[in-house]
Amino acid sequence: MCQLLGMNCNTPTDIMFSFEGFRRRGGITDHHADGFGIGFFEGKGVRLFHDDKPSAKSPVADLIRAYPIKSENVIAHIRKASQGQTSLANTHPFMREMWGEYWLFAHNGHLFDFFPKEGEFYHPVGDTDSERAFCYLLNRLRCRFDRKPDEDTLFAAVTELTHEIRSYGLFNFVMSNGDSLIAHASTLLHYIVRKAPFGQARLLDEDIMVDFAEVTTPSDKVAVIATLPLTCNETWQQLAVDELVMFRQGDIVHRDRPENPVYISAEEGLRIARAVGVSV
Repeated sequence: MCQLLGMNCNTPTDIMFSFEGFRRRGGITDHHADGFGIGFFEGKGVRLFHDDKPSAKSPVADLIRAYPIKSENVIAHIRKASQGQTSLANTHPFMREMWGEYWLFAHNGHLFDFFPKEGEFYHPVGDTDSERAFCYLLNRLRCRFDRKPDEDTLFAAVTELTHEIRSYGLFNFVMSNGDSLIAHASTLLHYIVRKAPFGQARLLDEDIMVDFAEVTTPSDKVAVIATLPLTCNETWQQLAVDELVMFRQGDIVHRDRPENPVYISAEEGLRIARAVGVSV
């Protein structure tokens, strides 16, 4: 099963601590070895890096590590292919322009028989269900709104489309336009919001610890979203099954959660993935 990583914060922040543990899941501490990608928003621009090699051994990942980039919104993905061959064209995150801004999207899961009618504006380049879902979502939004709607309207529209697409299977995803970050859990997705007073954190996948009090200011607020928690000495929150949230400036500002929320264990999430044919 693929792994997702996202970051949304109120000031440009270095994601290298989280990324160092995350990348090791692509071939060392886990076997997600079918490529990786990471995108950093900087103003209206995006720095986007892809490799079809395992992230743990990728020279591209080494380049990113040696060239730390600060950003308010980041999306990363390490791939365990369930649909589509291993190739750069099938590597997440995918990027498209809509309403004069870039959008990044990464997906973890499996959508059965999801082959919507090709839209007017956006077309898949690769052959994954993930990219088809992204293009479908953007096509529907752009057909409905000539220009970017207000935040409440946008979240309501994404909620409606998410409900539709997830009926085809597992649809864990993160998506960002550089202003906010939207995350949805069909099975497993966790998050932590780091803010003052900052403390120390130790990675699960690497013996590395950082004292955030030494590298932040009291006004900083950083939300990190991941398929599974990245640190062993912090309290991560879990999104409920079928919960959709929007982060902005490091806070959850919109939420669509089932009336009776259900939370599953990592073992149960992997069992569900295996049952629907997802490689784990």
